[in-house]
Parts: sequence; C-alpha cells; structure tokens
Amino acid sequence: MKRTRSSRHARLTPRIETLVQLAEAYARSSSSLEDAAWERELDTLIISLIEEHNEEGLNAALDHLHGSNSRAYDMLADMIEAHCECLSLRDHGDQDKEYDVQLIAVPVLAWSRFNIPSGTIPAPLLETLQVQLQAHVLAANARVAMANFLFSPDHLPHGFCPTAELTRELGEAALHHRSVSIDPALLPETMKFLSDTRYVLGAVLVPRGEVLFRWQEKDGKRDTAERNWLNQGGNAMQPLLTGCASELLLPQAYFTACRDSDRASRPFSLQASIEFLKTTLDVPARALRAIVAPFYEDDLVEYRIGFTQGNDKQVIYGLVWPLLEVEDENSDTPAQIEALLKQHGIEQIIQLDHRFPVEFCDDCGTPLYPSPDGEIVHAELPEEEADAVPRHLH
Repeated sequence: MKRTRSSRHARLTPRIETLVQLAEAYARSSSSLEDAAWERELDTLIISLIEEHNEEGLNAALDHLHGSNSRAYDMLADMIEAHCECLSLRDHGDQDKEYDVQLIAVPVLAWSRFNIPSGTIPAPLLETLQVQLQAHVLAANARVAMANFLFSPDHLPHGFCPTAELTRELGEAALHHRSVSIDPALLPETMKFLSDTRYVLGAVLVPRGEVLFRWQEKDGKRDTAERNWLNQGGNAMQPLLTGCASELLLPQAYFTACRDSDRASRPFSLQASIEFLKTTLDVPARALRAIVAPFYEDDLVEYRIGFTQGNDKQVIYGLVWPLLEVEDENSDTPAQIEALLKQHGIEQIIQLDHRFPVEFCDDCGTPLYPSPDGEIVHAELPEEEADAVPRHLH
C-alpha cells in the first residue's frame, strides 16, 4: 500500500534494478502504445516477483523511487497493488471459462468504551452480508466469496505477497462457491483502541471482461448503491459490533477501501473522542479545550491533539491525526482539524507551531500529547474515570 517510505536506498539486485528502470521508462512514456509496451514488461516482472514472494525486492524498488521520482513511484505502486488484489482464474470444468477476480474490503468505523469486537463471523451473519453485497453493491453476474472473520487492522495481510495469496485463496473459493475459514490462532493479537476500523474481506469473481460493481452497470448509480448498502448493509453488520457506535463505508477494491477508511477514520476518531469525553466527564463540549500540534520524524508525520478541561493545564486525553499519502506541512490539515473541533462544539482551540518529536511514554508506550504550555506530556484522565477505558484513541 502506498505509504511514507524510508529515504535510505538499499542495494538493488539486477532484477530489481530492471524493475526500477522499467518504472522510470514507463513514467517518461509519451504515448499509449509506448505505455502498453512498458506495462507488458512490468506486468511480467511484477507477477514473477510476487509468485516468488520477493516482498523485499518490491519494497526496495519503491524505496529507491520514493523521493527521487514520484511519478514512477506512484505508477509502480499502482501496478504492484493491482497485481496483488486482482488476478485471472480458469475453470477447467466449465468449458474452460476464464474469470476476473478482485479482492474487496468492507470497512466499518467503530468506537466503544469496551473492546471493539473482532474474530469469527457466524455463518448466518456471513450469509446475510453476502446477500446484501450482491443485492446492492455487486454487478448482476458477480459472485463473491467471503472470509468468515471480522478483521482488525492488525489482522490484515502485511505486505504485497500475503495480500496476493489471500486474493488467490478467496478467488478460488468464489470459483467453487464456498467461503474461506480463518484460524484466529494464526493471527496477531488486536491492539485495543477506543476508536478503530474493522473489515470484512472477500473476492468478487466475474466472467472475463465483465463489470464488478452495481454502479458500473448501465442502470446503476454509485450514490444509489452506497445509500442502499448503508441502510441494508448496516443492519447486517450491527450484530457484529455490539456496544459500539459505528459508521459503515462503501465496499470497494481492497487497497482503495483501506485508504478511504484510513482517511475517514480521522474525523470519526475526533468526533468519538469528544463524545467520549462529554459522556465520561459529564460536561458539554464547550467545557473542553483542544491543543493541536505537529509532530516530526525527519519530516512531518502526524498531528496530535491534547484535550484539557477548560483552562486546566492537565491533558486528560489525546488522539493522533496521521498524515496520509501526499499530505505534508503545506497541507491545510490544521485548519481542517480546527473546523471539525468547532463543528463538534469545541470553542477553545490552541494551535502550536513547534516541531515536536514523535515520542511515546517509556512505561506504557502510549503517545505523548501537546499541553497548553507547549510541552509533550502523558494524557491522564481523572482517577475515577481512568481505570475504566482504553488509554487513547487510534
């Protein structure tokens, strides 16, 4: 997935040097015919590297291009992602018919004072989700296979090659009209946050060249599909998120869905933090104050927001607003955060322009947040509330 990458360039093997050179040539292309020629060479090499599980090589090529040739980097990243979430399958038992497969994600944002659920999805609920997807999101000739698991971000495949493996497994399941069972014992433990994202994953299979989604059909519209999914899909998802406030997002191709949910999770977490503090402290939003500050590694990587009660100096809670994709210190992020804070009733807002380091508590590992005095401190709820909730928002 496109993300902030290391600026250090590892030594490239001859094949990875070729991959970099092809990407740079593709970025300089001046016609569609030249594009097609470079794409064919890149397709062949990328597929070979994925089949060899050469995750290190793919990342080395992207790291090499990052910062030195942004156009080549973006084009290569798009092609790698496409080959990880899309593939072709042949059904030798059905007149040797060929199919296209697309990995999709069904994201939902959630927050709760209690643990946000993840884990195995009961078969009846999985079947209901599949019915709603096929009714409102997928094209008429599409079939879908779902993984029977509600994934947290910690559970998602880490890397291009594992993503490609999951796409193939789910695609084969769709070809043979079955679901995929996930063994929870093979997945890492989910970190606990007050606000987080959950995903249901699946693979859509269609006859070669046919459309995948309802809005691609002549009588389909994206906004209609989204509205119907939010209404009907939300009812299907709700039993999986008992005790949570949630916001359903439109199912899409895997990498796009993940990026869109990352972007949507930031204002959702901000709203969740304010609602949490209002109910926990039994105060109106106007009784809270927000301190917003930028945090740097080599470059700006995130903003952190500390909350106090009124003019009190003690930071009682905080959240992290990470920068995504092409955002940097020239973006209007501070204004966006301030507008959202005001929208949700926060009247007192301090914007700091210090270059704070990305630091965490040595004892518990939680982020340190900006204080009204321009320092970074541990956020501490009043003692009577502190033991009942997670330490910070995701």
